[in-house]
Amino acid sequence: MSAFALPRLSDDLLARASGVRLAAFDVDGTLTDGQLRYDSQGNETKVFHVHDGLGLKLLLEAGIPVALVSARRSAIVTARAAELGIREVHQGVADKAACLRALCADAGIEPAQSAFMGDDLPDLGALSLCGLPAGPANAHPLLHPYLVWHSELAGGQGAARGLCDLILLAQNRIERVVARFAPA
Repeated sequence: MSAFALPRLSDDLLARASGVRLAAFDVDGTLTDGQLRYDSQGNETKVFHVHDGLGLKLLLEAGIPVALVSARRSAIVTARAAELGIREVHQGVADKAACLRALCADAGIEPAQSAFMGDDLPDLGALSLCGLPAGPANAHPLLHPYLVWHSELAGGQGAARGLCDLILLAQNRIERVVARFAPA
């Protein structure tokens, strides 16, 4: 096990994370703080955390496909995904479980080999389907019985990065990631 292993991680959690071959994330409330902000002209703004962005990029670099699955549609999400190199961007999704099932089929994996991070009831179907259901600290309490892992951080505050790091840790890839950024 990696030198970065934390003793509070259960064997079950590490086993689930080690098997992840696709990581999907809700957007509003998970990658953002969940607030919908509009300026005086009705233009929407969202705030994303840079730590989450790097975590998503690190998963992609490790060969783990990343997908964004949102019930809402937003050009901002499209732009952020493009900036990070995320190709699987699904917006206006009413049935997130069906979307996750299709993503897994396209990747040639079982849903049990996927992780999904969400924060509220529209995410419940995908959370129930995947092998590693996760949520930010501010996930709605009705989701708690379904979540295997909770971030200590809220959505939009680095919660997604924690899941990315967990997956990389469980797959013994975290030391390689750290070494890439460490001084020579």
